[in-house]
Amino acid sequence: MAHPLLLESIWFDRHRVEDAERIYQEKLASQHAGLVIEGTGLAVGLAVENNLVGELKSRLCAVEKENKDLKKVTQDLQAAVSKLQEKVSALEKSQTSGGAAPKPAAAAPAKKEEEDEDDDDDDDDDSDIDLFGSDAEEDEAAAKLKEERLKAYQEKKAKKGPGPVAKSNIVLDVKPWDDETDMEDVEAKVRSIEMDGLKWGASRLVPVGYGIKKLQISCVVEDEKVGTDLLEEQITAFDDLVQSMDVVAFNKV
Repeated sequence: MAHPLLLESIWFDRHRVEDAERIYQEKLASQHAGLVIEGTGLAVGLAVENNLVGELKSRLCAVEKENKDLKKVTQDLQAAVSKLQEKVSALEKSQTSGGAAPKPAAAAPAKKEEEDEDDDDDDDDDSDIDLFGSDAEEDEAAAKLKEERLKAYQEKKAKKGPGPVAKSNIVLDVKPWDDETDMEDVEAKVRSIEMDGLKWGASRLVPVGYGIKKLQISCVVEDEKVGTDLLEEQITAFDDLVQSMDVVAFNKV
């Protein structure tokens, strides 16, 4: 006869099976967690790598832009240096050609040389004459000879006549104090200046700014009698109307 327990459907090893199942599930869970952590780390690493690549690209772009700017500045500097060299070369050529040109003084007319020789002869003649002789009893022959030589010298000087008068054409800027200054009065004051060797010419009003106009007037002067300093002194004397005077052009006539 069989044992009674064999006939009962009782699971005596259930706790062992459950323990084995629990251990198995724990292993599966730990493996899954490890895969998740590894995937997360890989994702973080990829993100960091992408950020580094983006930063490197931006830096490379900035360096390329700086290189382009530096290249452009270098090209501009090279162009400026080339232009400067061309100007210097042209100036040297003009100076060389000007230095090689014949000088007008070297081709002076023979007449001028003869006149200079005559002047030297006259000076020698004058030096030979003792106008302040210490001999109180000078004879008439020496006195007569002296008078004749002086007379001949004066006649020769008179024949030569005076040389050409050096003249200059000057353009002046006369500036008023403000826009309320009567420029017709200013011009009248300037033209009222009269002196030997001065002749006033054409004039006009030139806008300066803010409604102010300056008087631009020309004149012809004899260099030995009238100078720019004298003109400035005379014009700026009208200090109630005139602020300053400038020389715009100065040309020999």
